[in-house]
Amino acid sequence: MGKIRDSADVRALRFAVGFPVVLAAAFVGCALLIRPDLPEPLAVRWTDAGAADFAPFGAVVAIGAALIVVVGWALLLQAVPLSRPALMRRFMMGAGLAVSLFVTTVLAAMLVGQLGLPDARGSRVDVAVLAMGSGAALGLGVVMGLVFKADERWSADDERAVREALERELDPELARDSISLWVHARSSVFVMLGIATLFPAALLTIAVPWLAVLLVAVAVVAAVFLFARVRVDRTGLRVFAAGVVPVMDVPAAAIETAVPELVKAADYGGWGYRHHGGTTAMLVSSGPAVVVARSDGHRLAVSGGSPATADNVAQVLTRVAARARRDGGAPPVRP
Repeated sequence: MGKIRDSADVRALRFAVGFPVVLAAAFVGCALLIRPDLPEPLAVRWTDAGAADFAPFGAVVAIGAALIVVVGWALLLQAVPLSRPALMRRFMMGAGLAVSLFVTTVLAAMLVGQLGLPDARGSRVDVAVLAMGSGAALGLGVVMGLVFKADERWSADDERAVREALERELDPELARDSISLWVHARSSVFVMLGIATLFPAALLTIAVPWLAVLLVAVAVVAAVFLFARVRVDRTGLRVFAAGVVPVMDVPAAAIETAVPELVKAADYGGWGYRHHGGTTAMLVSSGPAVVVARSDGHRLAVSGGSPATADNVAQVLTRVAARARRDGGAPPVRP
């Protein structure tokens, strides 16, 4: 039962299972009440000439009730899994209710259209019942979708967020020791990249389409890797090329010094991720950067965005490195 509660909304599950059954039972009960006024057999399909196909009362009621249950379960159960987005769960709950009521409306209109007739050949589907029932089904479905509360249950992300909030509360200095920023090349670089690739690609589209597509793909990849995400906290320094590809991971205890500098990308091998002259660099442009000296003798250079942010990153790295050495070189466990 615990596993079900972790993966499914139990209240929604009870409604999804019970509502179609109750609705089908109500349909059967109402059909039995009007049974004396219905012809035998009942019409189940009509053409322009009138009733075309017939079936016994028992079969019509049994199949109709089963259809209500099956259609209701098929849609309403889609709103039960907690892994699905809340918006999708709301939509499926409203759609399930509306479609279940619509199926019941069609069956009711079919029976009411045959009331009081000695022979089902002269029957028709009752349009008034069909119209009013369909409108009610749609309206109730919309209301259900709006009022259904797709609760977000406690997850591992929530647990981590609470733990981080508690750590910040117990250690006010923690916020000062954390920084995250994006750095990217200058806009003129992207303009030049577009001119150098997209214009030739437009000309090549006529003659060699596949080469044009390849050129555009290369331009997009090059532009993406002129972005980087820099993350500094008490665990150390992490840098992600294109925001997702990890290229640097330096524990705080391994940092000897961190200083802000104005650098030229050419001195480090160019833009992007580079190994040059014993230095690992992730530079998206020339200008402000943070140069880190590791305790093993290696050096790293990372773009810092503006002079102010580069100085801030250097200060935080210096502070967390000193803390790690003071604590015996054991940095906190990374999430």
